[in-house]
Amino acid sequence: MVGVPHNKSPALRAVTDAYGARIGVDLTPDHYVDNLSMAMSLVASTRGIALMPLYARNLLPPTVISRSLAGAPPTIDLSLGYNAANTSPLLKTIVSRIGDLKFANR
Repeated sequence: MVGVPHNKSPALRAVTDAYGARIGVDLTPDHYVDNLSMAMSLVASTRGIALMPLYARNLLPPTVISRSLAGAPPTIDLSLGYNAANTSPLLKTIVSRIGDLKFANR
């Protein structure tokens, strides 16, 4: 198994561990990665497996196959952080519309 260490991304590690517990599989990584490119490289070179975000499918080399998870996939809540002193028009628009955003579950 290829995954992130607790000290690099505790939220992602917690979500992965909880998903493994839910499906009854130990998802403790044998190899730890810092980024998506490193994960793909280790999956390809070690013939391992990794849980990756859906968009990673578009970045995989032809030697790595992806499969969507059955059922409800693991998710991480996101938040928006910004400096209140920032006067950017784009930031102002995003903040004013944040409640209108719809995020698709895939």
